[in-house]
Amino acid sequence: MIEASDTYFTVAHSGESVYRDKASRFIGFAFPATTEADAKDLLGSVRKKYYNANHHCYAYCLGPLQEIFRFNDDGEPSGSAGRPIYGTLLSKSVSDTLVIVVRYFGGTKLGIPGLIHAYRQAASEALDNAGKIEKIVRQNIIVKFQYNNMNKVMRIQKEEELDLVDQNFDNECRITLGVRKSKLDMVMKKLMRISDIYTSFDVSDK
Repeated sequence: MIEASDTYFTVAHSGESVYRDKASRFIGFAFPATTEADAKDLLGSVRKKYYNANHHCYAYCLGPLQEIFRFNDDGEPSGSAGRPIYGTLLSKSVSDTLVIVVRYFGGTKLGIPGLIHAYRQAASEALDNAGKIEKIVRQNIIVKFQYNNMNKVMRIQKEEELDLVDQNFDNECRITLGVRKSKLDMVMKKLMRISDIYTSFDVSDK
């Protein structure tokens, strides 16, 4: 599992691979996926396209600490497909990622060790072909203030390179800022030095 940090890695884009063993063909796919709904939709698309394959095995990890995960053998012997794919995601330290390996059976059984190797290899090559990028974990904070403090707040937003997620300037000024987690305490202290300002946290990390 990824160690606690305000950064983590995910795939840069989708990637594919093909691995063959004793006439069986293993087609690997790696996709960016930030929610379980994303993963299910992608899995459905692959199953539809490769409808005549014998197996559609998969694993995914979601969240900065790979805290949400699932794997499935799709009819292969228990522990011979989904778990090796999941293990490859862990060993490469990537999250927000789905890997699917489609198998066309070639007529010769590979045995559990052979299946583990094949699924692991197809997953590994697909992930390598997808590339790897670093993502920053941000916490959204809601900042409310009087209009006369606008310049002070926006100066902090610019100096600390905070994401301007949302803004509303009706009766009172209200903005939502995306703050890198390692900067959160420092940014909060800067904001609270401004008079007549109120801050609160959004419900989720970004």
